[in-house]
Amino acid sequence: MKNVFLKKMAITVIAAVLMNAAAFAQQKGDMAAGGNLLIGTGNNYTNLGIGAKFYYNVTNPVRLLGEFDAFFKSSNTSMWDLSVYGHYLFPIAEQIRLYPSVGLGLLGSTVTYLAPMGSNATGTYSDSFSDFALSLGGGVDYDLTANLILTGELRFKINDGSRLYIVAGLAYKF
Repeated sequence: MKNVFLKKMAITVIAAVLMNAAAFAQQKGDMAAGGNLLIGTGNNYTNLGIGAKFYYNVTNPVRLLGEFDAFFKSSNTSMWDLSVYGHYLFPIAEQIRLYPSVGLGLLGSTVTYLAPMGSNATGTYSDSFSDFALSLGGGVDYDLTANLILTGELRFKINDGSRLYIVAGLAYKF
C-alpha cells in the first residue's frame, strides 16, 4: 500500500513539474521586437553600440533572432554587425529563461586615419572591411510584464579579429 501511494505521489509531482515547465515556455509563432545597448571589446579597443532586434519563436523552446547593431567610433574605428541567432530557451522560473545562443553574421568596420607625416597627402583617409563571423554565447530573459522582456547576453564573435559583446536589451512581445 505504501509503494502504491509513493508511486502515485511521484507521478503527480512529475506531471506537475512538466505542466509547470510547459506553462513557462514561449509559444510557437510568438514574436517580439526591441533594442539593445552593447559593449564590444577586442582587437585592442572597446566601443559602445546600439541595436535593433526581432524575435520569432519557431517552436516552443526554439527561437530565431535577427539583429542589426551599430557601434560608435572608438580608436578611429566604427563598426556594424548584421546577424541571425538561434536560441534554445530553458525556463527556470515563471518569468525567467536561460538560453545558449549560436549565430552567423556579417561584420563591417571603417578605420579612419590621418595622412602619413612627411607625405604630400593631407586630410583623413578611411578603409572599410567586412567579414563573416560565428557567434557563440548565452543569455537570460526576464519578463517585466506580460509584453516586456528584459534581456542580458554575452556573445563571443569568432572571426579574424574576435570580439566579446556584452548586451542588455528590452523587447516588446506582440
